[in-house]
Amino acid sequence: MVPNGKSPLSPLAQDALDALARSLPEERELTYEQAYSILDDEEDLGRPSAEDIIERLHDKGHIYEVEGKIRLTDYGSE
Repeated sequence: MVPNGKSPLSPLAQDALDALARSLPEERELTYEQAYSILDDEEDLGRPSAEDIIERLHDKGHIYEVEGKIRLTDYGSE
């Protein structure tokens, strides 16, 4: 069983999640545009790839959306 009930991530998805966490502003949320920009700058992912990774992170429960913004789910709290 996976801790916290979350699905394991591929190395690319984990790197993307780490990049988002490092760039998380004080408000603890990102717009989609900010997330895509971070993944482009730090992981060299173009827009289609960044959109796919964000969708995967969402589907696996590692991020969630509130009022059109992305938040990380208990990132690094273990």
